[in-house]
Amino acid sequence: MPKYQLLRDRVEAECTGLRLTEADPASDGELALAHAPTYIDAIAQGTLPAAAQREIGFPWSERMVVRSRRSVGATIAAARAAMSEGVSCQLAGGTHHAYADKGSGYCVFNDVAVAARLMQAEVFRHRRQGLQVWVIDLDVHQGNGTAHIFRQDKTVFTLSVHGARNFPFRKEASDLDVDLPDGCTDEPYLDAVSKALDDAWGRQLEAGRRPGLAFYLAGADPHEGDRLGRLKISDAGMLARDRMVFEFLRERGVPVAVTMAGGYGHDIATTVAVQLRTVQQAQASWLAWQAGDRGAQAEMEQSSA
Repeated sequence: MPKYQLLRDRVEAECTGLRLTEADPASDGELALAHAPTYIDAIAQGTLPAAAQREIGFPWSERMVVRSRRSVGATIAAARAAMSEGVSCQLAGGTHHAYADKGSGYCVFNDVAVAARLMQAEVFRHRRQGLQVWVIDLDVHQGNGTAHIFRQDKTVFTLSVHGARNFPFRKEASDLDVDLPDGCTDEPYLDAVSKALDDAWGRQLEAGRRPGLAFYLAGADPHEGDRLGRLKISDAGMLARDRMVFEFLRERGVPVAVTMAGGYGHDIATTVAVQLRTVQQAQASWLAWQAGDRGAQAEMEQSSA
């Protein structure tokens, strides 16, 4: 838990020009876009059975409920910002093990699933058109909850690149899953991510479903210093991964909301450093996105003159 405050402190100190805002808590109605009302109520009232609490990984408390709601609210805020400005970051989130009716693996609510469905509802309400969503999950653990929630939803494409032998040991079927062996290093990892992005993009275009919003779960746990990751990706490899994702999406004009997802370093400062670089790359991509918008606007004004 301390990594979240440590990351925020470093972002505030080192990422000048970013706007830091406090997230509002997600409402019951927003949570119900992806979760069963009975499950939401059990979390809110503290009536979740002991076995269900054990599956989540920590006991119920009022503070846990507030934090879980705000984590979803932060991803909602990030998604809205991305839709208007191209790139945004949530300094926590990526709780991809949560199913519609249960939590798991330190995940209470599935923030990306809720935010994706809310953005689809808002776009339809304002523009009277559908929104295709792409979930790019590069946490070292497979996004089983997200895959299960969207398993029959053709409006959301789920991609997960993860450790084959890591948690969860019973995987769900994403639209595209890439399993990596223990000890995977930079070159094969980056090659797998690159091919997965190309493959996923091609499948979506072939189906006539060009994404209008992406969620990027930028897990720090593939890093070689992670206690739970089992992969061996260096600082340079993690940086190259983030640059690859941001450039891929920016070149195709797809807005992206980033969540930090997992990270469990032997030294928590190592995890924070990896995630700080993700935020810095997101900021660089945002600046490039804004410059591109200004350039396009200037071209339009020049042509009209």
